[in-house]
Amino acid sequence: MYFQTLDDKGECVGVYKDGKLYFQDLPEGLKRTWKYAEYLEESDVEYANLLCGNRSINDVWPDALKDDWIVVEDRLKAFYRSFVLAKVDMNENCFFDLVPKQFLLEYCEMRNKITQYVFEKYEKPQNYDFLVDLTKVLARIKHQKLNIDVSSLSERAHLPKFRQAAKKYAQIDPYCRYNISGTKTGRLTTQKNSFPIMTMDKDFRSIVKPTNDWFVELDFNAAELRTLMALGGSVMPLEDIHGWNARNLFSAHTTREEAKQGFFSWLYDENKTNPKLSKYYDRDKVREMYWDGENVKTMFGREIEADRKHALNYIIQSTTADLVLRQVIKIHDMLRDMKGFIAFTIHDNIVLDLPDEERYNIPMMIEKFSDTELGKFFVNVKAGKDFGNLKALSL
Repeated sequence: MYFQTLDDKGECVGVYKDGKLYFQDLPEGLKRTWKYAEYLEESDVEYANLLCGNRSINDVWPDALKDDWIVVEDRLKAFYRSFVLAKVDMNENCFFDLVPKQFLLEYCEMRNKITQYVFEKYEKPQNYDFLVDLTKVLARIKHQKLNIDVSSLSERAHLPKFRQAAKKYAQIDPYCRYNISGTKTGRLTTQKNSFPIMTMDKDFRSIVKPTNDWFVELDFNAAELRTLMALGGSVMPLEDIHGWNARNLFSAHTTREEAKQGFFSWLYDENKTNPKLSKYYDRDKVREMYWDGENVKTMFGREIEADRKHALNYIIQSTTADLVLRQVIKIHDMLRDMKGFIAFTIHDNIVLDLPDEERYNIPMMIEKFSDTELGKFFVNVKAGKDFGNLKALSL
């Protein structure tokens, strides 16, 4: 029943089961392992790390295995240090080709014991199936090499900011590695060894180019406001929501930016009252529905400890995060047999890497992305030849 993967890349097929190593042709009876690998995409396998909140295996070992695991883990770290010194690119090599067979056997057997312990101790979270689907999408993104061209920064190398950035980004591993448990609300973060796509200065975004012909960005307009509106039972306008608020819920001649600032000033300050805003954004009703006084429990089954001050924020942000990621999964499935793919995602949007011949599918992608479990969300669409120069796309 228990087995271990020897690498997580799709082309590095290898597993350990019942004291033996298997390559390419996988044995039958693979049921439970520690963590997902791309070559298991079509397999009905359960993953221990998703039972324990995606925690590191170093955080969940049983006391009885501690000493033996530390010995094996120290040897593993020594191997990785040697890879760094030898400048071995782990994106281009299979882990099992670089270490002795005997170590693989010992290491995997220890992982098997810890995996079994986790399955015996932890219950499946309510959103387990969603976490599996999300893990598969993010694994695909993780192994897609970004097309990074720092030449545009080099042209401005006389400016210290751009000179330093050109050097920095030329040295960073060009892969987006996401962490699904980096925040309590479920919002994605990137791992320390990831390309910093989520925190990148807008001045430098032009170095990220599509592998195909175009980047197409699908971005929910004011996603968190729409979530609050929908949870409270209001009908969402299919237009820019801040502009709609300015015209309908604020005094005459209020600008879009003034309405946006006024809304957020009211939203999280209980001492401020605004009957017009409360009619469409019933914050008290939403808090009462999803907070029991100690914990937030969202419509997607995520539970977060929260006091009254933070409860509403957690409800809105967590529900929105899970809602958006469910749409990311839908778009990934839609692109399965196409040349285009999801390049990366940043909070409320996804950026698609599309060939010119698949641009005719964009309307269908917008429709799929906008059709959420809370109703139809308005989507802003941009396109361009690099990430720093995306322009509004009118369809």
